[in-house]
Amino acid sequence: MAHSTPGCQVESFRSICLSGLARDSTYLSTEEPTVPNNAGNAKTSMDRPVIAITAGDVAGIGPEVILRACLGSKSTAFCTPVLVGHPQVFREAAGLIGHELRLVEIPSESVTAGSLRHQARVACLQHQVPCLNPCGDAVLSAPRGCVSAAAGDAAFQYLISAIQLAKNGDVDAIVTAPLNKESLHLSGHHFPGHTEILAEYCGVRDFAMMLHLPETSLAPWRSMIRKSSEATSNLYDAHDGLSIAHVTLHTSIESVPQLLSATGVSEKIRLMSDFLSRIKCRRRAVAVCALNPHAGENGLFGNEEAGIIKPAVAECVAAQLNVCGPLPVDTLIRRAIMGEFDGVVAMYHDQGHIPVKLIGFDSAINITLGLPILRTSPTHGTAFDRAWNPVTPSDSNGMFEAIRMAVLLAEEKHFSLNDV
Repeated sequence: MAHSTPGCQVESFRSICLSGLARDSTYLSTEEPTVPNNAGNAKTSMDRPVIAITAGDVAGIGPEVILRACLGSKSTAFCTPVLVGHPQVFREAAGLIGHELRLVEIPSESVTAGSLRHQARVACLQHQVPCLNPCGDAVLSAPRGCVSAAAGDAAFQYLISAIQLAKNGDVDAIVTAPLNKESLHLSGHHFPGHTEILAEYCGVRDFAMMLHLPETSLAPWRSMIRKSSEATSNLYDAHDGLSIAHVTLHTSIESVPQLLSATGVSEKIRLMSDFLSRIKCRRRAVAVCALNPHAGENGLFGNEEAGIIKPAVAECVAAQLNVCGPLPVDTLIRRAIMGEFDGVVAMYHDQGHIPVKLIGFDSAINITLGLPILRTSPTHGTAFDRAWNPVTPSDSNGMFEAIRMAVLLAEEKHFSLNDV
């Protein structure tokens, strides 16, 4: 096969971007994803994992995407969802999308050890959606599509309640709709975001935000950038998507070098390798990003590579992990997309988020590593500018994928992520 000309490659790039947007973006599509044939069909409703789904900031698109993902027997075909939020908000969201919602409210005071699981499954048998409201009616005063303390506090309380349910074993995993950080802070909860709240209330210090791109989102990109001679190379034998974990998260670029440590980098490498083992990835090939351009050019552009990142990588190599780095990020990401690596450890937020959101904005999944509970989420935000507007309906694909990943991880079974 002859190599593509530059003009053809540009056109392929445009086609992939447009097809990805048509499939994934909240801006262009409202088509619902289909349930895979192998996702829970052999299970009865009493066997399916129970998944708590938090409403997030109710001023945003969270309630809408949750209902689009849960109604129509899509997510409920392979899990028992429990909505965590105010039932009236969900009823209003159902009206927005034109769906009938048979909601059954589970009083918080009625939840005892093991009772929520039973109540939720009984509700699903009766074709109802169970809903738990842990924090009263104050959220009903929150204006739509803008920052408010009422919505920020409710989002926080929904998350804390879901965390406790998971820690108690009442649910098998939690899936979170987005919250707004300004609203969160306005309500007096001074956390940078979901990940830090989860770590605090789960009592862990070794944790990481990880974004996972499913193989289906990567396949057209892999095909486009691989040369014909590379198409069958064992070097690019990737089948489990691409995962990117972050050493630092919601902080300024200026603060990143001071926050990096060899211990922190090695912890994230280990968390990534553990995740890849859990999803039955065979190679578990991890690449570690450099912080500086050209990986520092032997100290010309910075010493973080030699003083922090290289020692962390060497420690993990000595522990028999399949890891390399630090590598210049501009070429590392291309190699990862081609299939040379299964996981990437990024040094800061945008270093990892930009390639993920370019390739698969809504199909990407956020998974918090290092917790004693399972938590996933879509990667999009609250989208205040388009929330609660029938003219700008939101795509639920990201929420659907987050629920499906939570189910797969909760089931603790042998599976591959080829079709996730």
